[in-house]
Amino acid sequence: MNELITPGVYVNHPNKKNWGIGQVQSKIGNIITVNFENAGKKTINGEKIELEIIKN
Repeated sequence: MNELITPGVYVNHPNKKNWGIGQVQSKIGNIITVNFENAGKKTINGEKIELEIIKN
């Protein structure tokens, strides 16, 4: 599923719901940078974490 993630997409972290909604800032290989509303900017290893895309 992380292959569908591109900059601008809104996501949730499956294990950190309290971080709130995040917007993908960049994706380089499996490294995804997301700006979460309650946690700020986080770097996610896409090999280990399957982010949940928020459907509009």
